[in-house]
Amino acid sequence: MAGFLIKRVLQAIFVVIVVTLVVSFAIRLTGDPALMLTQGAGSVTEEDLQRIRTALGVDQPFLVQYFSFLKGLLTLDFGRSFLGGTPVSRLIADALPATLLLAFISMVVSIVLSIPLGIKAATTRGKWADQAIRILSLVGLSFPNFWLAIMLVLLFSVTLNWLPPSGMGGIESYIMPAVTMGVILTATNVRLVRTAMLETLQSQYIMVARAKGLSESKVLYKHALRNCAIPLITYFGLQFGGLLGGIVVIERVFNWPGMGTLAFDAVGARDYPVLQAVITVLALLIIGINLIVDIAYGLVDPRIRTE
Repeated sequence: MAGFLIKRVLQAIFVVIVVTLVVSFAIRLTGDPALMLTQGAGSVTEEDLQRIRTALGVDQPFLVQYFSFLKGLLTLDFGRSFLGGTPVSRLIADALPATLLLAFISMVVSIVLSIPLGIKAATTRGKWADQAIRILSLVGLSFPNFWLAIMLVLLFSVTLNWLPPSGMGGIESYIMPAVTMGVILTATNVRLVRTAMLETLQSQYIMVARAKGLSESKVLYKHALRNCAIPLITYFGLQFGGLLGGIVVIERVFNWPGMGTLAFDAVGARDYPVLQAVITVLALLIIGINLIVDIAYGLVDPRIRTE
């Protein structure tokens, strides 16, 4: 098991280096932050622009800037924002919990809905319940998340006045964003659970468990669901990572003070340190989730870690 963990950790470190290098290079292709900061400032000379670049540290060679960023990454010091000079680490610390909590609640909503619905569809294959669940999942896949978010705001905030339309406040402010992402995720997860359960329910050990007189719920949830856990763990883990990267649109619709909103504002301002830090932190989270999924493989199936 130790060799398995070391191998996965080394692979994760290599991916982090590649991702940060690509991100650092790509961000600097978006434009000159000095020009962005001096827009509307009247007559600006080249000497003025050069002084701003020097103050921001973007006049140095790319590799010097990159290694300076890596050094700061080790100490969680991402520098200061070009706008206002606020430490980027403080901005990340304020925005990251909001994004993680929203993504976690959305994932829980999806899992709670998709597992029983997927099992129900698999156990009633070809019957009306299976057909209804598959149709609903197809409808869910057809909805763009931003459209569903806007429809929920119009219904529950504008028309019924039940829920706040935006912002992060009490528990009621989580309902619409979490349901929006949870429903979209459930539409995909139901089909995955159904397919995995159909394959597992045809196995011989399931017939033996039923022949022993075990209850149907114990057969389904203790034996069948556990033995199809690997593909589910894989997909749910990767889906959570993708959820973190794709949460920008939902955060903008609901004015959620998370990483997506922070990144969106940084793009418009050419705020290199903020944008670079946001993308890097999200990438580290996704890589960490994939690493946890790999470790979970080894815990669920010993054959994987021996390979």
